Amino acid sequence: MANLNVDSAKQRTYDAIVIGSGMSGGWAAKEFTEKGLNTLMLERGRDVKHNINYPTTNMYPWEFEHRGEVPYDIQQANPVISRCYAFREDAMHFFVKDTEHPYIQDKPFDWIRGYQVGGKSLMWARQTQRWSDYDFEGPARDGFAVDWPIRYKDIAPWYSYVEKFAGISGNKDGLDNLPDGEFLPAFPLNSVENYFSKVVSNNYAGRNVISARCAHLSVPQPIHIQQGRVQCQRRVLCQRGCPFGGYFSANSTTIPWALKTGKLTLRPYSVVQEVIYDDKKGKATGVRIMDAQTKQVIEYYAKVIFVNAAAINTNLVLLNSKSQRFPKGLGNDSGVLGKYVAFHNYSARISAEYDGEMEWTTDGRNPAGGGYIPRFRNVKKQETGFLRGYAAGFSAHRGMDTNSSGVGKNLKENLGHPTLSNWKVGSHMMGETIPKETNTLTLDTTKKDDWGVPLLKFNIAYDDNDAKMKQDYFEQMTEMFTKAGFKNIQTNDSKQAPGLDIHEMGGARMGNDAKTSILNKWNQMHACNNVFVTDGACMTSTSTQNPSLTYMALTARAVDYAVSEMKKGNIA
Repeated sequence: MANLNVDSAKQRTYDAIVIGSGMSGGWAAKEFTEKGLNTLMLERGRDVKHNINYPTTNMYPWEFEHRGEVPYDIQQANPVISRCYAFREDAMHFFVKDTEHPYIQDKPFDWIRGYQVGGKSLMWARQTQRWSDYDFEGPARDGFAVDWPIRYKDIAPWYSYVEKFAGISGNKDGLDNLPDGEFLPAFPLNSVENYFSKVVSNNYAGRNVISARCAHLSVPQPIHIQQGRVQCQRRVLCQRGCPFGGYFSANSTTIPWALKTGKLTLRPYSVVQEVIYDDKKGKATGVRIMDAQTKQVIEYYAKVIFVNAAAINTNLVLLNSKSQRFPKGLGNDSGVLGKYVAFHNYSARISAEYDGEMEWTTDGRNPAGGGYIPRFRNVKKQETGFLRGYAAGFSAHRGMDTNSSGVGKNLKENLGHPTLSNWKVGSHMMGETIPKETNTLTLDTTKKDDWGVPLLKFNIAYDDNDAKMKQDYFEQMTEMFTKAGFKNIQTNDSKQAPGLDIHEMGGARMGNDAKTSILNKWNQMHACNNVFVTDGACMTSTSTQNPSLTYMALTARAVDYAVSEMKKGNIA
């Protein structure tokens, strides 16, 4: 019996374990397997195979029972996920319903999740921007949060590395606050977007409207053909899963690449309860899971463990990974685990109309979504009454106006001859929030979920800085819209709870000092050197850029370091 137990443990032992199969987890698996490590990838949800498990990807609008709308009874039963813009009939099978994994809201928070192989990389907005030193230096300059332990030069080559593999479209804009990358040709601005870009650059120093940078293959390169991906077809049905692999996802790109090495074992339906820490050995030895289908508890072992469960769930796993050495959560000597959680503020929008450029309209679709306005407030120095700043989207389009007046023949005639409308323009704010000690994730002491894990309690909120920033966005965008000659300008404060940005960050932040952070400059735990965190939980601050590209680069960099340390015997 003893020999059987030994053999069973050997069969459950790998070189590396990756918790999570999404944006960063997929990269960790790719990098480990390419370097020859036998790797186990644990995913709590079902398997979704590229171009096999995309049930709605080629459906026509009339083939949907509810014409794309989520049925009313489902909306009523799931108020949180129903507030997410992408939760539609064609993609609702990729989202976690409210009752499937409950949580406790001490303060309102809309937690948007995708529990399947590929995670939210199937449904993300695909916007990709690099950070600059202005972003990494923000906390040190204004004294909020802690200093980042890295700067742009540390991550720049890794940005290039992941951009070439993933495929990023964009222009070389030459902006020091938004560094250029390894770009495929950009999806161009339309005539009104280009007009507004010229108005802004001609009237405001340091403000720019550029073509949005996105993870779509405008012109595939040989590496993308090797991946089995082809040119983006501009269908803009991305949330369904793309049969062409036109945009980057873990399903279409990193996971198949890792599987081809023969070194990856992918185990879906594996809910991680905790990372196992051995007090005698002084290191993490593995992971304990519950099989979501059988409810069997199983342990897997490895020399190195990457926690990439997505920011909130990564905090949950680490907080629940308790031992004699770490009674308050794995690696939590500093006491900051689950604290200083931040997000992006997406609650402000502005719209208007434009009666110029009437000789033009648009044809086709732009998967990049239009234009992007990089942050221009408090970039190089503090210049406003609020900290940090915001970026913004900008887009323009023309629709059709239909005259529904009249009766009989006149009504038919009117309906049969729609006319082009004025241009409709719009923008949304992407504001940086400040990590605060009061923004916390904690474990409930009495309630557990169906997999034996304590329910997570959210105590996360906006503050006065967010309100001041939002007001500035409204004022500045109104001024710029007015200068461009836009009319009928309307601002909209959605007053939405945090979470709908789906950019949760922090809780297990990086830092130079083990007394005030969980991770070092390599995304490695200060207090447990064979555990790494490279998803949103690692972020020291949020800046304003869409964060996924940074997660990818940090992950590739951390795996490279971890494997190097394993070869030196520093991780064993």
